[in-house]
Amino acid sequence: MLSKITLGNTGLSVSRLCYGTNMLGWMLDQQKSNAILDTFAELGGNLIDTARSYGDWSPEAPVGASERAVGAWLKGQKREDFVIATKGGFFDMRVGDYRNRVTPADISADLAQSLDHLGIDAIDLYFVHMDNPEAPVEPIIDALIAHREMGRIRHFAASNWAADRIVAANAYAASLGKAGFAASETFWGLAVPDAAAAAQQGYQHYYEGEYEALHAAGLPIVAYAAQSGGYFTKLAQGAVGEPLASRYANPANEKRFAAVQELAEERGVSINEIVLAYLLCQPKQTVPIFGGSSPDQVRDSVKAAALQLSPADLARLAGS
Repeated sequence: MLSKITLGNTGLSVSRLCYGTNMLGWMLDQQKSNAILDTFAELGGNLIDTARSYGDWSPEAPVGASERAVGAWLKGQKREDFVIATKGGFFDMRVGDYRNRVTPADISADLAQSLDHLGIDAIDLYFVHMDNPEAPVEPIIDALIAHREMGRIRHFAASNWAADRIVAANAYAASLGKAGFAASETFWGLAVPDAAAAAQQGYQHYYEGEYEALHAAGLPIVAYAAQSGGYFTKLAQGAVGEPLASRYANPANEKRFAAVQELAEERGVSINEIVLAYLLCQPKQTVPIFGGSSPDQVRDSVKAAALQLSPADLARLAGS
C-alpha cells in the first residue's frame, strides 16, 4: 500500500507515487481507464496527473481525452479522496496553434476547459505546462494567484520551467505576500538523456545539473519520465526502440544499467522497482510519476514504494 506525504507547504496529502494518465481516453478506453484508476486507488494512490493537451495528438479522440477519462471515473468516487493535478498553457495541437501559449488569457481558457472536462469545481494542483522565457513572470503569477483566490485552483506549480525562472516567479509572489509555485514537475529519471535528442522529442530541462539547489531549498519535485521510458527494463530485454535509444543510449547509462542490474539481483526485485525507488528514496521530497497501461503494471510499479535504498545505493546507481 502507498503511504501519504504532505506535498511541500501545500497541505495536500498525496501518495508517494503519482499515476500519469497520458494514455487514458485515447489509447485506453473508459473501461480500461477505470480498471487502472481503480487499482491505483485500491493500492492507496490518490495523486493523479493529467493535462489539458493529453490525447489531443489523436484526431479520433475527443478534445481533452485524458481529462475526460479521469473526470468520468471521478464521478463514481468521493472527490475529496483524490488530489487532481492538471496542466495548461501548452500548444493547442487540435487546432494547430503552436505559438507559445503561456499567457494569462490562454491559461484562463485552458483552465476553464480542464474544469469542464474533469467535472470538478477546483483543481488541487495546477501546473503551467511550459514556459515562455521571453515573457515576464509577473503577469503569469498575477493570473495564477487570481485563479487561486477565485477558488478555481487550490495550488499552482511549474512544469518544464527553468530553475532560475521558478526562483524569479516565487520571489515575485513572495514580494506580494503570496505563495508561488508549490512544486516543479521536472524531467527526471535514473537514465541520463542526450540533451539534443531529448529536446527534439519534447523533453527539456533535465533535473541533474539544474534543479538541485532549488530542490535542496525545499521545493518538491514531481518527476515525470520517472521510469525513463522503461529504458533499463527494455535494455535488459533487448527491446529498445530507436526513439528511446537516441534519447538514452550513452556511456553514462551503460554504467547505470550495470548498477541497476546488480542491485535488482541483490534485492530480488525488478529493474523497474529499482528505477522508481531511486527517486522515491531521494533525500529531498520527490514524487515520481509512473505510467502503466494495465492494472498489473500499476501493481508492479507500486511495489517500488516498499523498497528502501541507502545513500550508498543511490550513489552507486548514479555512478558517483
